[in-house]
Amino acid sequence: MPAYVLFNEESDRLLFKEVKPLDFEHWLPFHEEPLSSQYWSGLPNDPRVACEVQFQRIFERYKANLGGLNALFLKGTNTLVGLCGVLLQQVDGKQEFEIGYSILPEYWRKGFAFEAAEKCKHIAFEKKWTNSLISIIQVDNIPSQKTALKNGMFIDFTTTYHNNTVHIYRINAK
Repeated sequence: MPAYVLFNEESDRLLFKEVKPLDFEHWLPFHEEPLSSQYWSGLPNDPRVACEVQFQRIFERYKANLGGLNALFLKGTNTLVGLCGVLLQQVDGKQEFEIGYSILPEYWRKGFAFEAAEKCKHIAFEKKWTNSLISIIQVDNIPSQKTALKNGMFIDFTTTYHNNTVHIYRINAK
């Protein structure tokens, strides 16, 4: 099993599973919705290509033990609603553990991002993977910032990450 993943974990409404190639078509609507990428520059314009690039990176992370996104499925229906996980990232030359999350548009504003991010936080600190977690959020992405704040994070600093101006939200283990 890859390092820093939450495969076979669950929260109140969600099951955390390994992302599989079969999930591609179910995740494609995320990239087809223009609002999904409105805050991040540098992504491929073609939704299918953007999804392919994202899936390739997910599988590369699994193989390299750099953490990874988990497929989030609704309990009882086995419906994919999003991706969330703990990722090892390089930010300003420093290795950081990030909680990353994305939810399919039809499930926005239902609390799934927070539920999944909170579970990632608890597992990462319980298993002592790190004593500090971040979320990398583009400065205009208010919905994701609200999720980070609800998860107990604070703005630590602002920087440029992959040619995007971002806030680095952080939470430290207690």
